[in-house]
Amino acid sequence: MDAIPSFKLILGSASFSRRKILEEMGYEFTISTADIDEKSIREEKPEDLVMTLAEAKVVVYEGAIREKPASKEEAWEFIKGYSGGHAATVGSVLVTNLKTGFRKGEWDRVEIYFHEIPDEVIEKLIEEGIVLRVAGGLIIEHPLVLPYIKEVVGTTDSVMGLPKALTKKLIEEAL
Repeated sequence: MDAIPSFKLILGSASFSRRKILEEMGYEFTISTADIDEKSIREEKPEDLVMTLAEAKVVVYEGAIREKPASKEEAWEFIKGYSGGHAATVGSVLVTNLKTGFRKGEWDRVEIYFHEIPDEVIEKLIEEGIVLRVAGGLIIEHPLVLPYIKEVVGTTDSVMGLPKALTKKLIEEAL
């Protein structure tokens, strides 16, 4: 078992998934979020956008950036579009050592390939509502979605919003 880290970690995100991933990694942390309007921040390339937001995950489908669906209809359109096709998530990790001022961030991209997703499954996901609160309406770890995942090129934790290996690497570099 790894030794408990002897530094204070602050997660700059309200994301449940990111909290869960950091807990799984064995880190103790506090949460401090900025009250910013992420949709007001624009960049053309998804890799640039996530680094600008520094805490976000965006979904890319056919070259277009998809953030949280604005409506049930948009969520339907998003998920139906993934059916039998593929999408990508682009996320970033930014680590700042508040004592030394060291700051470094990197982005991570994951490709997700889908089998056909039945309309009834899409309806259940939208009815449940959680797909309305995530980038691209995409939750690959959801029990209703898992059977329709053909292949994930990258890591599930990255799709969930916090790539473990990259996070660990950047924290180690910052110390």
